[in-house]
Amino acid sequence: MKVTSTPKAPAAIGPYSQAISANGFLFTSGQIAIIPETGEIDGTTIESQAERCCLNLKALLEENGLGFESVVKTVCFLADMGDFAAFNAVYARYFTGKPARSCVAVKTLPKNVLCEVELIAAL
Repeated sequence: MKVTSTPKAPAAIGPYSQAISANGFLFTSGQIAIIPETGEIDGTTIESQAERCCLNLKALLEENGLGFESVVKTVCFLADMGDFAAFNAVYARYFTGKPARSCVAVKTLPKNVLCEVELIAAL
C-alpha cells in the first residue's frame, strides 16, 4: 500500500490518509470544500462547494499520475437532496467518463458543508 500526501489537497484532519493506492486502485478519502492553502470552506452554494470537492479530488488524482478518466466509482454525499441537479451540473463537467456512482443525502457533513465526494480510480 502507498499513502498519498500532497499539500494541493486538504490535509487529513483525523486518523486517515488523503488517499491510499493498493492492488491497482487509488482510494480517496471523502473530499469536502476545503481550500488546501487556508483550511477555509470554499463558498456557500452547492455549486461552489462541489467545484472545490472536484478540484481537491483532481489534486489527489494528479499526485498519482491520473486524471478523471481513470475513475471507476464515486460516492457522493449531499446535505440536501434538493441540491441534486445543481450538484450534478458541476459533477458532470469533471466525471465525463460516467463512472459508477452512489449519491445519498446525509443528515450532517463535516464542517456543515453541503457535499462530500470520494472516488476509486484504476492505477
